[in-house]
Amino acid sequence: MAYDASKDQVLDTWENEETGLQISINRYGDGEPKLQIGPRTYTKKDGTRGTTRTGRLSMADVLWLEETMVEVRDRMNQYFLEEG
Repeated sequence: MAYDASKDQVLDTWENEETGLQISINRYGDGEPKLQIGPRTYTKKDGTRGTTRTGRLSMADVLWLEETMVEVRDRMNQYFLEEG
């Protein structure tokens, strides 16, 4: 089965304002919700926004993830309960 972009859903997104790291809960079609770490956003010299791969995580990223994961876990649990 080929990938179908219309079936790809972003359910929730969080972004670390300090480092640009993004995490999101995604679902493809009727599949289970899954956590995606990345991409990372940044501001280009011309003022526009760009994205890049996540790469290695800094201590600021790790601390932010630790702080945010409780909320992410609760949201993912909500999606699983809605399905069941």
